[in-house]
Amino acid sequence: MEVLLDKLYEQNELDKEEIVYFLQHLTAELKDRLFHLAVQTRKLHYGGSVFLRGLIEFSSFCKQDCLYCGLRRSNTSAERYRLTEEEILECAEEGYGLGYRSFVLQSGEDAYFTEARMIRLVRSMKVRFPDAAITLSIGERSEAFYRALFDAGTDRYLLRHETASRSLYQSLHPGMSYENRVNCLHILKDIGYQVGAGFMVGLPGQTCEHLAEDLLFLKELHPEMIGIGPFIPHSATPLKDAPGGKVEDTLVMIAMARLLVPDALMPATTAMGTLDPTGREKALAAGCNVMMPILSPLSVRRKYALYENKICMGDETAICRSCIEMRIVAAGYKLELSRGDHCRFTGIPGETQSGEDCFKHVSE
Repeated sequence: MEVLLDKLYEQNELDKEEIVYFLQHLTAELKDRLFHLAVQTRKLHYGGSVFLRGLIEFSSFCKQDCLYCGLRRSNTSAERYRLTEEEILECAEEGYGLGYRSFVLQSGEDAYFTEARMIRLVRSMKVRFPDAAITLSIGERSEAFYRALFDAGTDRYLLRHETASRSLYQSLHPGMSYENRVNCLHILKDIGYQVGAGFMVGLPGQTCEHLAEDLLFLKELHPEMIGIGPFIPHSATPLKDAPGGKVEDTLVMIAMARLLVPDALMPATTAMGTLDPTGREKALAAGCNVMMPILSPLSVRRKYALYENKICMGDETAICRSCIEMRIVAAGYKLELSRGDHCRFTGIPGETQSGEDCFKHVSE
């Protein structure tokens, strides 16, 4: 186990059998060392900075029927909403005034937001906030759509692969194709986006072998952003009685992903904070370096219910921003309000925006 952990840290790689063995025999002592090495690796690439992204959840309509998601089209009890372009811009305006220079526009797969509407929205944001980065997280679209939105000024695209097991993916996503999901990620990379992928921990039927496949998929894809969070059951889905994922298991996946893809930007997710009051801080202590406070209007926040009992639903935007900063500083990190680009996209070879050596660990 010590040899495997040293290999993971020093070479940033393990094969599938090694990952499975490591997960099956991980002790509390080795887990602490795993987290420590993950933090050291993150520091070599991004120092002690935690980057903020302002999250705007602008539509809860979704054409897909994923078994685990509260926004699934079969959930007739879900309260649906769409923000107007002006409402989205107002959210961004408020966030910009609070210092945010990175915005994530997220929704279900809502056909109302056509290519033309999204282009107009992105262009409007670029005019109002020329020094801010824009990320879209709106699901599977065509290559032409992705190219058009990139040309309009979109910087990043988040599309979690959810699980790298074809059979598990198909069982959880009726009517969807694992091959198409993966193809979308490769198209986004080829176009030039900063791409985000990731998966859930604790899905029904998920095994150590599946988790190993997830980690190796990330290693091969080498996305700029990696989002890993626990599966949280929703009462209006077919998986309502499933046990759900655990914070501790998710932390292990976060740390291993950090060591396998050392230069990734990794959010400490709201789901971690939902399951554990200090879950986001624990995620930072396992290798994460991004937080995504919600900028959506209070009137619609509870309606964007991928899962239930989500935190920060009643906090005003300014209060949420202040709370996040206090948490980051109290945990011993530095709040970073720049665009927070991946170090390969800053325009300064080998450096992050704060001037730290991005590839120091690799070169050593």
